[in-house]
Amino acid sequence: MNQSSSSSKGERLLTFTTLPFFLGGFLGPVGTLSVISIYPELRDTFGVSTGAVSWSLSGYFFPMAALMLVSGTIGERFGRRRVTRIAFVLYAVASLACVLAPNFSLFLAARVMQGVCNAFVTPLLIAGLAEVIHSERLGKAVGIYAGFQAVGGATAPFISGLAAEINWRWTFVVIGIVALGLATRPPAGEPRPAAAAPPIRPLLTVRMSSLWLAALSAAAGPIGIGVLVGVYLRDGLDVDSSTAGAILLISGLSTMAMSPTWGKLIDLWGTRRAAVISATVVTAATMPLGLIDKAWLLAVVWIVSAALVGFVPVNLQHLAAIAVPDNRGGALSSVLSFRFLGHAIGPIVWVPLLDDSPVVAFGGAGALGLITLAAFFVATSRT
Repeated sequence: MNQSSSSSKGERLLTFTTLPFFLGGFLGPVGTLSVISIYPELRDTFGVSTGAVSWSLSGYFFPMAALMLVSGTIGERFGRRRVTRIAFVLYAVASLACVLAPNFSLFLAARVMQGVCNAFVTPLLIAGLAEVIHSERLGKAVGIYAGFQAVGGATAPFISGLAAEINWRWTFVVIGIVALGLATRPPAGEPRPAAAAPPIRPLLTVRMSSLWLAALSAAAGPIGIGVLVGVYLRDGLDVDSSTAGAILLISGLSTMAMSPTWGKLIDLWGTRRAAVISATVVTAATMPLGLIDKAWLLAVVWIVSAALVGFVPVNLQHLAAIAVPDNRGGALSSVLSFRFLGHAIGPIVWVPLLDDSPVVAFGGAGALGLITLAAFFVATSRT
């Protein structure tokens, strides 16, 4: 590991060198979740159903999840710097296609392209971060990264909600501009010749498969439940787009505020204790959300719960970053693949249930945290 950038415990983690990593973590969720608070606007613009609009989220996640099985390894093989720069440029092109799409089919195709590009961003950024941060402070660094992801996810519906007051397409203009800016500051990492290519076999272990299951169940359930909150606010509790976006923004800020603390607790408690506690707390916090039928109360409870939910992805990304040192990108991308597969499956399963029974939708999603808990227990048994 290159520790020259952060070799002492007292050195700052948020610097000019590391800032592009964190901003990349911010962009991914912004592009991903920008559609949550504009479901009605997309329905009206393209004349499609809510179920069809849900594919603007799932259609982004599925190709991203599939490619993440190999994107990290590809990035390590052909160079993090080159692959990440290309991914950001193509992401900007896909964002422009979202702006110009004349019908839903082309809009969906552009969203799929965004998902493909994003598959190469997060795993390579975290892998690059692990190379410039001292191992004793990596938990906190990943916590900060997760915090930027959280505020990005929360800012997305806020930005799109505000844009919807004029035209929702402006959302993707902003996303494209940010992507082009980040293309100028890719992480370090040159191509690795075939003889030094990152190994695949170390990924095929019980520990890694447990992390895959933990990521899948958590994303389809408790850590992906913000999608249900956003849709429930709009369609179930009749909250307007800008207000729903503001609620999700505040919840994301609460997640961001706590993420560095979660990272510190990983460093302090150790991986096993931190992972098990995070899954237990998140399951308990999310299952009862469907019992709330007042918008203001749901907003308050979700803002608190969102901070707790953020503990799980910090654990996932930290465990993946240390699981296979010889192929960090591959380990991270494979875990993230299953996470985003879960994010793709979750809305398809739970959103249709919201109309009939919010209690069942939220309760079922939150209960998947029990699977995450068991998987974390296995994954950390030798850590």
